[in-house]
Amino acid sequence: MTTRSGKQAVTLALLTAAIWCVSASVTAAESDIRGPDVTIIAEAEKTIYEYRQGGQLRMVRVIPKWGKPYYLVPADQTKGYGDLERADTLIPSWVIIEF
Repeated sequence: MTTRSGKQAVTLALLTAAIWCVSASVTAAESDIRGPDVTIIAEAEKTIYEYRQGGQLRMVRVIPKWGKPYYLVPADQTKGYGDLERADTLIPSWVIIEF
């Protein structure tokens, strides 16, 4: 025969285990959906932003001291599988219209 305090102890242990499992899964999910790592390279004539996700270079944004910001994109976007370090040639691309 189980006493009332024994039932409460079991309930508390189960509740603690459930909270621990949920917090562990949330932490794993947060690490999976983490945003890109941004490396900022400040030079005399321009500032370069390198965006990496999963260790792969995904986007390069260049902001010159004079002129409009632009992005460096691969000349052939079918090669490299999204990793700009594996692309043959990077060409500049400007934003024409934003709304």
